[in-house]
Amino acid sequence: MVDVDLSQPPFSFLDEEGRERIRHGIDLAYFDRDEIILETGQPGEYVFLIHKGEVAELDTTQPGARERIGHYTAGDLFGAISILNGKSRYRFRAEQESLCYLLPKALFLQLCDDCPAFAEFFRQTLAHKARLLTEQRAEGGVTMAGFMLARVSECMRPPLCMSAETTIAEAVSRLHESHADSLLVEGPVGAGMVTKTDLLNALVLKGLEKESPLQAIANFELVTVSPGQYLFEVLVMMTRFKVERVVVMEQERPIGVVELTDVLSYFSSRSYVVSLQVEQADSLDALYRASRRTPELVKALMAQGVKLRFAMGLLAALNGRIMSKAWGFLIDERYHRDSCLMVMGSEGRGEQILKTDQDNGLILADGLEWPDVGEQMQRLTETLIELGYPPCPGNIMVNNPEWVGSVSQWRERIARWAEKRDGDSLMKLAIMLDSHSVAGNPALLDRVRQSLFEQCSRDELLLSYFARTALRFSTPLTLFGSLKKPQHGIDIKKGGIFPIVHGVRTMALERRIQPTSTLERLEALAADGRLEARVAEDLAEALSLFTELRLKQQLERLDGEPNSKSPDRVVVQQLSSLERDLLREALHIVKDFKQSLSQRYHLEYT
Repeated sequence: MVDVDLSQPPFSFLDEEGRERIRHGIDLAYFDRDEIILETGQPGEYVFLIHKGEVAELDTTQPGARERIGHYTAGDLFGAISILNGKSRYRFRAEQESLCYLLPKALFLQLCDDCPAFAEFFRQTLAHKARLLTEQRAEGGVTMAGFMLARVSECMRPPLCMSAETTIAEAVSRLHESHADSLLVEGPVGAGMVTKTDLLNALVLKGLEKESPLQAIANFELVTVSPGQYLFEVLVMMTRFKVERVVVMEQERPIGVVELTDVLSYFSSRSYVVSLQVEQADSLDALYRASRRTPELVKALMAQGVKLRFAMGLLAALNGRIMSKAWGFLIDERYHRDSCLMVMGSEGRGEQILKTDQDNGLILADGLEWPDVGEQMQRLTETLIELGYPPCPGNIMVNNPEWVGSVSQWRERIARWAEKRDGDSLMKLAIMLDSHSVAGNPALLDRVRQSLFEQCSRDELLLSYFARTALRFSTPLTLFGSLKKPQHGIDIKKGGIFPIVHGVRTMALERRIQPTSTLERLEALAADGRLEARVAEDLAEALSLFTELRLKQQLERLDGEPNSKSPDRVVVQQLSSLERDLLREALHIVKDFKQSLSQRYHLEYT
């Protein structure tokens, strides 16, 4: 019997009996340097699990410089797809003297028949494998099977419904009897909501009579969700829209209510009340204390296996609320309607988990008189620094007059950047394209972004210049086996994140897609027919993987890990076998995407 570690996927999907069958059924084989282990077109006879050494995967249809498409090291396996497909699509060659465990074809197929989860692993897409990785990382508490998969239907309360003619007195009595905090009003234009606070304000502040009908005080602009949505999405919506309850709708009728306290009760860690602390902050000092807890929230989310997309959504909404609250404390209310504070870059796209450098600007209504705007923006910048948002090295901040201006001034700047088309101008256009309002009047930003689309979306030459930047950095596929100093790792931001983000941003500009999130842009491009749904899904999963690997590095640096590298660099040798497999697939997706960009925008692909 061969002693081999079978604790990692896909072998972890087998029961102990299945793993014992492998230990009794495999052999150990030696391959010399440059020896062909599996040839293109050859029928698959074994699944190979590398014990020692390195193996290259080669596409013999590609020219020499580009034929190397994969690299396998200790713990990796290959050859399973060759068995399932009947023959090998690629050549596998030993890069150095290698020892491999050989799992015979008959035993492999037998295990696939006996264990569907084991067989499914080899047929899965990047999205499915990424879910396996997330589940594997979850550490107790609320895991993917708990909070992450909890649906609204599991948490909603039955609605307390009353007619629009019901009196305030009757409503107060009914709320008291039912121990509820809110009720739904059946109005002529749909459901509305009345809370205990609304009733108190109606009687004390507005002086309404107890016999007044509920329709006079009901709020008919509700935040609604469906029973099938994830509970985590509800928390994001509550944070973004500043509400403590949402109405559950099915077939255009209310079937339940979800309250903030219900959502928070699903969490097992107190770190998740950060969003509530931000909302309740009534001073800058209180806001500082809440803001300092966001790294704690990030660590808890990652440890408990929450899907990265939802974690990014929550943190983006939370950062937006922190900045909005700071704005409210510092800026005179008379200026709120005629100004808009916008964030840009990864913060504007909602793709930054940990606090990053400030990338912000200010839009003013034409004709607004604000004499001390410079002083106010300087104070806001300093406050954001104290809240944990470092200054931007490129000085893209509201204390820089170049990033403050009226709607007309911003339109002029955009026209000037579009005409120049140099590197600096294209960068500024990209920054503005990702801009998102966090305080003030968002309609001002909508006008500026509309000008950007009108100016640039039909300019083929500009789009070509704009797209070229996505090809600026090479895809680090061949670096897996040929790094001169592999301990330095590969730059995951340049090689993986940036090409997807900027390539999708280019396509969004061309199609005038309004959302700023890369994931939302991908969904819109797929709905528009500009991208195949499968391609959009693969790009989304690849981006999530790169972001998670990068976040892991950032958290290590935050904890002061002595061996942590640059947050953008990932050392391949330190990844698990499954992580390496995912990273390899994700980089292939990036490579294919860059080729499609090159063809679409007539670029020279190098």
